[in-house]
Amino acid sequence: MGFKCGIVGLPNVGKSTIFNAVTAAGAASANYPFCTIDPNVGRVDVPDKRLDTISGIIKTQRIVPTFMEFVDIAGLVRGASKGEGLGNQFLGHIRSTDAIAHVVRCFDDGDIVHVDGSVNPIRDIETIDTELIYADVATVEVALDRNRKLNKSGNKKFGAIVAMLEGLNNHLQGLKPARSFNYHDFVGEVLEVHDAWRDLHLITAKPILYVCNVEESMCDGTKDNKYTLAVKERAKAEHAHTVIISGKIEEELIQLDADSRKEMLESLGVSEPGLNRLIRAGYETLRLQTYFTAGEKEVHAWTINRGDKAPQAAGKIHSDFERGFICAEVYAIEDLVKAGSKVKLKELGLIRTEGREYTVKDGDVMEFRFNV
Repeated sequence: MGFKCGIVGLPNVGKSTIFNAVTAAGAASANYPFCTIDPNVGRVDVPDKRLDTISGIIKTQRIVPTFMEFVDIAGLVRGASKGEGLGNQFLGHIRSTDAIAHVVRCFDDGDIVHVDGSVNPIRDIETIDTELIYADVATVEVALDRNRKLNKSGNKKFGAIVAMLEGLNNHLQGLKPARSFNYHDFVGEVLEVHDAWRDLHLITAKPILYVCNVEESMCDGTKDNKYTLAVKERAKAEHAHTVIISGKIEEELIQLDADSRKEMLESLGVSEPGLNRLIRAGYETLRLQTYFTAGEKEVHAWTINRGDKAPQAAGKIHSDFERGFICAEVYAIEDLVKAGSKVKLKELGLIRTEGREYTVKDGDVMEFRFNV
């Protein structure tokens, strides 16, 4: 199972360039607005050296990494929520994603035009935020009108839902994203408020990751300029993550074979592609982690939410595993390495049996027992 991340940003900030780099999907990229007309979708394997560690000990027929799915959405402009540029149709594509990666231009280059005439990442962020908030306002107002009519029935649940929606509407009208609105204040004894919130599928309720697209000399992700510092300050105030990446370098790297890529990284003094940092930041943003299953047929990585219990983790493989969950046999990769084999691991008593209440840890290797 993978997770879907929507890539947004103004035209000509490097969205499609970065999309090409992380997915090698060959999306069109050019120096003019609205180069991307339809949303491009691509998957990228999540790099994880632990897969090689496990498969080096448990000989297997194949290795199956987990993946993230990226959706490159057309460049938004001021007025997009009212149909300007490519308009509302593309805002709809964002609703189906788990998180938003907001690409922000953080480099100067007179040969690449900026839709607003100058480089100003905070202004750019506010432009996109405003359009996404206005799109959410339209969604909330429709729901509010419907629930106000239902509230005439006298059922108290609709009164609670209307109160939540009115509070949310005021929050959004103040140009604040939905993720900073605490709908729990309105739940009380009316659990349907939670359902009403969930069913809105608000764009600005999604977690956000800021991707600073920088010049080649900053490709290792450790340096800052005045633009990246401004974005980091903004992100900190929103409790959001920031990753620095050079889209141009990443696009060049993805076109090389493994040996040439390694050589280029060494020449740049970089230990890993920016893609790895982007994926790690995506995992942090979505609060994800990985567990593994391992056997002779395959070593498989699975993505789950932090805090998931063993039955939920089992359900990522198949719903039957969760429904008929009995227990899970669990061991740590570090113990497997020390033991040198799964047989020795059993002899040393390092394989635990965990029940329904076990909270899965990142890096756990698991085998499920179930009955349906």
